[in-house]
Amino acid sequence: MSIIVAKMFAVDMSEFKFIFSKEGCIKTCIYFAVMYLAVMVFNTLTVSRYKLINLINANKKNEKIKIKSPLLAILIFIVGVCVLGYAYYIVTKQASSLKVEEDLIKPILLGIAGTVAIFWSLSGFILTGVQKMKGIYLKDTNMFVLRQINNKINTTVISMSIICLMLFMTITILSSSLSLRSSMEKDLLEMTPMDINLEKVANLPEIYINEYNKEIITTEAQREDSKIPIYKTLENNGLDMSVLKDIVEIPIYTQEDLTLEKFLKDKFKEIDNEFPFLIYTTPEIIIKVSDYNKVARNYGIKEYSLNDNEYIVLCDFDNMEMIRNRVLDSGNKLQIAGKEYVSKYKECQEGFVNMSTSHTNTGIILVPDTCNLTENMKEEYFLTANYNGATDEEKEEIEKIFTEQDSNLIQNLNNNGIEIDGMSKIAIKQSSLGLTTIIIFIAIYLGIIFLIASSAILALKQLTESSDNVQRYTILRKIGCDEKMINKSLFMQIGIFFIIPLILAIIHSIFGIQFVLQLLSGIASSKELLPSVIATVITIGLIYGAYFLTTYIGSKNIIKEE
Repeated sequence: MSIIVAKMFAVDMSEFKFIFSKEGCIKTCIYFAVMYLAVMVFNTLTVSRYKLINLINANKKNEKIKIKSPLLAILIFIVGVCVLGYAYYIVTKQASSLKVEEDLIKPILLGIAGTVAIFWSLSGFILTGVQKMKGIYLKDTNMFVLRQINNKINTTVISMSIICLMLFMTITILSSSLSLRSSMEKDLLEMTPMDINLEKVANLPEIYINEYNKEIITTEAQREDSKIPIYKTLENNGLDMSVLKDIVEIPIYTQEDLTLEKFLKDKFKEIDNEFPFLIYTTPEIIIKVSDYNKVARNYGIKEYSLNDNEYIVLCDFDNMEMIRNRVLDSGNKLQIAGKEYVSKYKECQEGFVNMSTSHTNTGIILVPDTCNLTENMKEEYFLTANYNGATDEEKEEIEKIFTEQDSNLIQNLNNNGIEIDGMSKIAIKQSSLGLTTIIIFIAIYLGIIFLIASSAILALKQLTESSDNVQRYTILRKIGCDEKMINKSLFMQIGIFFIIPLILAIIHSIFGIQFVLQLLSGIASSKELLPSVIATVITIGLIYGAYFLTTYIGSKNIIKEE
């Protein structure tokens, strides 16, 4: 699994080592020994309560069916469907307002309760319903198959519910993680078009309030440096500018009274109630359209044009895009630098400035070049460039100039008290292939484990029941059923047990996948689910199908006539 996931992300495997955990092995042996002893004790207690005659005739008796009223079963089925529907509603329509540590437990419990209710009720009225359809019930060995299913109804309800939930987790985890992996690769390619981004606060006052709302007293040298572009700062601090190429530097502005709250206007209260965790006091980012087009040209993305009274909102973060579109659709007007501007489009447009691991731009306002953005509005300089290296190795050497503490540039900047923030393509890719790779590895691993576990539970249950029911199949032969009919009835019986939990698990996963992808939208924007769903279907088909065929072949060998 480690190698497979590493290959998926093209991770360097030169340091890979396989480690056998001695402690893990000992613990596993101890746990299995405890389980074995517990089962042995409980079985001994159970068997000791029975008389010998009851043990001899045990295989001739069906389990007592507790659900006897079809009306009650139908009522419970309807309740189960309603409970599941409400759980689906919570995880899809209310997902954005859920607190993971508090609110997730509710839909989880509702999902479990609804699943158990569905299987509990199905076991009660399916047999009764099919019995009324004489053409089906009396055909071939259908009556025997249904009775076999009904034979172990109480334990089937619990096991089917558990298996269904495990399959649901398998489908959701595999589909979401594979989709996330695919989206991450695509986003990394799209969102890292250059080698480096650098930012520096412009026109520092004597007391500067940083992004953490802390007051910082600036020196004269820092204030003087904040008046010049990043290009000159790098040059003044000993950087050989020939290591960079395709350099573009632009100013980025903010207006203190133009925050997200002001942008939303009369929609603010409605959106604040729906998304209470958003920060609405951060000033909006403003860039002149010609400056943005310089960056866009370097990035190879769409450029824009504006009339003197128009603005455009660039946003590619799905949830924020949806919020902003609700405002833009109503013809939102903005006051920028003392002049009123109207939106050119009824919705956000694609675009970004800062490189990232995914589409995380929550909003940039483009204004015409005639917009009177004054010097005191300027917040920072922004520079983007490529490394002047032909190979990855050469680019990594240039990267060290900007990242290693003992480099001449970093030491000079530190000595002068100058702060330049930045992000490079190499750093973004390394961070993306770090924690996220581990998360996806665990997700894929757990998905496979849940799939194997649920398949194994079903297989063992059916194999043991086939062993218990050998005498019943012998009776079928005695009343005239040939081997073809007997094998068909066995195939149908095992098939029903394998298919029913899978069908409900698929329904669960349709909503579960939507919730997980929305939850992980900050890591990657997963819009193309089809390839990951196809991969999940193939994986489940191979493993689940293999267990089904193995179970059928094994059961057929168990019941065949000596």
